[in-house]
Amino acid sequence: MAYKRSALMERRIAGNRERILLATRRLIASGGYRGAPVTAVAAQAGVSTGLIYRYFPSKAELFVEVLTAAVEYEIAILREIAVRPLPAAERLQLAIASFVRRALAGPELAYAFIAEPVEPEVDAERIRCRRLFGEVFRELLAEGVAAGEFPPQDLDAAAACIVGAYTEALVGPTAPSRNSPRDGERLVESVCGFCLRAVGGERR
Repeated sequence: MAYKRSALMERRIAGNRERILLATRRLIASGGYRGAPVTAVAAQAGVSTGLIYRYFPSKAELFVEVLTAAVEYEIAILREIAVRPLPAAERLQLAIASFVRRALAGPELAYAFIAEPVEPEVDAERIRCRRLFGEVFRELLAEGVAAGEFPPQDLDAAAACIVGAYTEALVGPTAPSRNSPRDGERLVESVCGFCLRAVGGERR
């Protein structure tokens, strides 16, 4: 007979996982991946390191899950903006601006998710997640082209370039080596302006 977990056990397991994931995210947000060793995660979550490895076979797998959850949250925000009853160019601008502002508000977390040196598994997940961002922008661009707001263009390439532009623009301002805070709104304006010009749109 197969062992069947009780409802209490299932809740306990789920609770342990959530505490571990939350602790990892908090540590990354304050000190990047380098600030989230498994021992620190265990202390923050109130569990043993052995228990962490029961849920996540490696530190990389733990980081991948934290990254995936964060990206799903960001995608949900972008999709909410993408379906607003506004011109495509305005929605594109709002989507990019919202991402850049959130990154500047949490630079350590943003740098960890964008550019901090990490294990190959985590970097592969970054690439997959950038493609997901690109899908949102591709849909916006397609609507804009259909409405005559943008000229005809290679939508896949244009969407990938948008994601590449705003993520690359955030590397310096979010890096641990940043010397002084950037003028956040000026950066938002610059990135939005560049991306809109690149796809043939106009600022709203």
